[in-house]
Amino acid sequence: MIKREIAPQVWSFVVNDWNRRLFDSLIPLPDGTSYNAYLIRGREISVLVDTSDAAKIPEFLTALDNEAPVDFVIGQHVEQDHAGAIPAVMERFPRATLLCTPKAKGMFEDHLHIPPARIRTVADGETLPLGGRTLRFVHTPWVHWPETMCVWLEEDRLLFTCDFFGSHLASTDRDAVDECRVYEAAKRYYAEIMMPFRGQIRNHLDRLGKLPVRAIAPSHGPIYPKPAFIFDAYRDWVSESCKNVAVVPYVSMHGSTERMVQRLVGRLAERNVTVFLFDLAVTDLGKLAESLVDAATVVFGVPTVLAGPHPAVAYAALLANALRPKARYAGLLGSFGWASRMVEQVQGLLSNLKVEFLEPVLVRGCPRDADLEAVARLADQIAERHARLL
Repeated sequence: MIKREIAPQVWSFVVNDWNRRLFDSLIPLPDGTSYNAYLIRGREISVLVDTSDAAKIPEFLTALDNEAPVDFVIGQHVEQDHAGAIPAVMERFPRATLLCTPKAKGMFEDHLHIPPARIRTVADGETLPLGGRTLRFVHTPWVHWPETMCVWLEEDRLLFTCDFFGSHLASTDRDAVDECRVYEAAKRYYAEIMMPFRGQIRNHLDRLGKLPVRAIAPSHGPIYPKPAFIFDAYRDWVSESCKNVAVVPYVSMHGSTERMVQRLVGRLAERNVTVFLFDLAVTDLGKLAESLVDAATVVFGVPTVLAGPHPAVAYAALLANALRPKARYAGLLGSFGWASRMVEQVQGLLSNLKVEFLEPVLVRGCPRDADLEAVARLADQIAERHARLL
């Protein structure tokens, strides 16, 4: 646990989870993560914003042992990596009240069994005077759950955002000093968690962008002392503008699909299209998700397994469908032994994507020269569409 003062009478409590490598049994964490809470003391009232993951309760409570009583605990988000320690904190401070959005109240009762009598809901825009400083609650539903909110400390111009602007990054740096590293972690975090809600996030950015923010304090990763850095990144990511990028996730069982994929990548490179290639047998799916943020096209390389798509490709398509990237085009190439229904099956897995499906290239067995020429024509179609789009 690292405790630091980030403004007069405002402290961050950071629990670094250095060795955690998987989140939600789904999301790879190559750099670990952190769980950030914030203690704000006014002349009359003290408030704790968020807590820590349930696995870190002993460490978190030890840090609070020397603290004077907390009057309010603010639950910005019910998910357990932020709220897991709330029951223990409420027991530690028996007079404390949990503040949350109306939508969160029932969720805190169901997920963490917080007694209803100890929960008070706050309206969007409602203020809480602490004595010499004021908190304002800003509801931000679907960032990335329906009950989420931010907290604005008016006098200090600090914005506490929970998952919004977060990054899975364990670090001893209080602030985002290594901007290249933080940008990568924040983009990956956005891709894996926030991208399906980019329309809602765009609206919230417009609202939060009107505040005179001095620093942004998320509940994962470092603080942003230069708010424009992460605001501008998010505005780019949630925009409808794509880049000249094609993403090619593939699997090859006996080399046929890989030959087609390599021909596609080579031809796209000749046409000055940036390509991100992922062998799904070994790929970090977080990197695949991150590459989808900017991509105009995604092409799946698919061998047939029992007349359907290889399960690894089906899984990647299901993931892309859930993340809802802003790609405009999708393609498919692959091989089969005797029959295949993978085209309709893969396209069916991508029903959430607002894409034009390009003509697939399917080959029985090993590709011949004519098949590789068809792959090259697919690459030319992609390049030409990108030129029109961009």
